[in-house]
Amino acid sequence: MPVYLDNAATSFPKPPGVISAVAGALSGVGGSPGRGSHLHARQAMSLMNECRAKAAQVLGVSNPERVIFTGNATESLNVVLKGFLHPGDRVIISAMEHNSVVRPLEKLSTLGVAYEIVPRGRCEDLDIKALEKVVATKPALAVMVHASNVNGALMPLDRAAEICARYDVPLLLDAAQSAGVQPILAEARGLGMVACSGHKSLLGPAGVGLLYVRPDLEVSQLIEGGTGSRSEDFNQPEFCPDRYESGTPNLPGLAGLSAGIDFILGEGIDRIREHEIGLATILENKLSEISGVRVLAPCIRGTGTVSFVAGSMNPTDIGFILDEAFEIAVRTGLHCAPLAHRTLGTFPEGSVRVSPGYSTTEEEIEFFLKSLGSILGKCRR
Repeated sequence: MPVYLDNAATSFPKPPGVISAVAGALSGVGGSPGRGSHLHARQAMSLMNECRAKAAQVLGVSNPERVIFTGNATESLNVVLKGFLHPGDRVIISAMEHNSVVRPLEKLSTLGVAYEIVPRGRCEDLDIKALEKVVATKPALAVMVHASNVNGALMPLDRAAEICARYDVPLLLDAAQSAGVQPILAEARGLGMVACSGHKSLLGPAGVGLLYVRPDLEVSQLIEGGTGSRSEDFNQPEFCPDRYESGTPNLPGLAGLSAGIDFILGEGIDRIREHEIGLATILENKLSEISGVRVLAPCIRGTGTVSFVAGSMNPTDIGFILDEAFEIAVRTGLHCAPLAHRTLGTFPEGSVRVSPGYSTTEEEIEFFLKSLGSILGKCRR
């Protein structure tokens, strides 16, 4: 039986309502929002507004106009990093960040922006004392992943947000993995910016991301162009969301995202999180019983993502055999997060990552464990 355990990359299967919504947008909505006053254009704008309002609810934002649509979480992070920072600025990041943070900062470092890595703590996935020490030096920005895409570690967001607020340092949260399974509470926590994808735990299709920017922060847009508003002006509109949303939007993607959020809100984020973390707990416990297997267990789990290594066997080989022999899809390697793997001591080979979703069953987890046991048993003979 095919088993999909790579939901940290993208959620699958999508809820039926998501598929129907995408198809409905493609077959029934012919216009582009803000581009015309005919029925199709009005329907498109209504669809877009509905999605924005639902996204604001998930992010904990009272004004939906502060929620910006992008192509993915990576684009959202690039908008902030390249639109907020200037030569001479300093940035602090956690030791568990994804390349969507590290690579833009490496590029910016050639232009005079410096970044510093806050180490991992002994009992947390961020050393809070080290964080406060460096935040007190007033960097321009702090960046932190909410939940690691490598091992599901939940970062101490509330404590980090309180420290950043005390020293008036904006905090950019990478919620790519957490939005949909963890409460974001952007305004309640005083977060400066939030970036997330729409195709992971928000259950939408690929090609849609979200960005929240706090009203008091100045973040320049990456692109300019047609917005359907203020067309008489050669300059880009300054108001949200138009300032950041140039060009025709991914309307089918937004329709699917809207339906994905409907599903999440209907089921309940707490219920979804409980199911996924419950499966992860089974995985961790069973994997820990296998001789030679080391689970990259977090201190506090935020998602269902589990990573492990198995003695001297290359993670890529394990993933290949799982796919070819058992039709089980997992992710292997560095998961676009070499910094996190350096922190966890699994660089350069990486790990085997198993990420169940809300539709994953205990039977599928048991099948994976049985299949893995078969692979490891044969390899040790």
